[in-house]
Amino acid sequence: MKVCVNQPTYLPWCGYLAMMDSCDMFVYYDDVQMSVQSWQQRNRIKSKDGAKWLTIPIIHSQGQKICDTGINYATDWQRKHWQSISQAYSRSPHFSKYAPYIEELYAVRWYLLSDYCMYITNILAMGLNIKIPHIRTSSSIYSEGSKGDRLISLLKNLGATEYISGLAAKSYIEEDKFDKAGIKLTWFEYKHPEYPQLYGDFIPYLSVLDLLFNVGEDAITYIRSGCDK
Repeated sequence: MKVCVNQPTYLPWCGYLAMMDSCDMFVYYDDVQMSVQSWQQRNRIKSKDGAKWLTIPIIHSQGQKICDTGINYATDWQRKHWQSISQAYSRSPHFSKYAPYIEELYAVRWYLLSDYCMYITNILAMGLNIKIPHIRTSSSIYSEGSKGDRLISLLKNLGATEYISGLAAKSYIEEDKFDKAGIKLTWFEYKHPEYPQLYGDFIPYLSVLDLLFNVGEDAITYIRSGCDK
């Protein structure tokens, strides 16, 4: 069984969903320390003025885990985010088709950031026909140790035979531990695909919303085209 492990992300980019599409089980790594101004709480869309950040305000304290991080509703950020998305993509070819579903993501208040980010990602994945089982590390999954040892423990308890990891982890993953555990380690290489966009030159690494509104049902084909075969 191929397993991917990633922290929850707000409005993830196409490479995140490509990794989800490449495995048999996707694990949200949500019981690790929250980093302020990280991908967990923000992402980018493309407006007529270029890339634009959408950031969820949070209630944060030192050493707080992602799964314990609350969303701050002191401002009406949901309305502002949807307004920014609408203004940016109202002229895109597939906006009218997907807008009602995306707008619904901003209609309900969620208390915890991780719950909200996972909900959005799961909705987007289903819309792209990515039907991969998913779990979260803050649930009943037992694992022990720290960093690499904990990851190995987690994978063993899931019955993983292969772990698919992003290239950024090469700086700290100890490959020999995977060999000893009998788990194949595969590095996920992704070449960002270019696709038709509004507003001039192509900008990569945006939220997958940009891809969805611009190419519609072809989005999954573009997502898969960036995978290293």
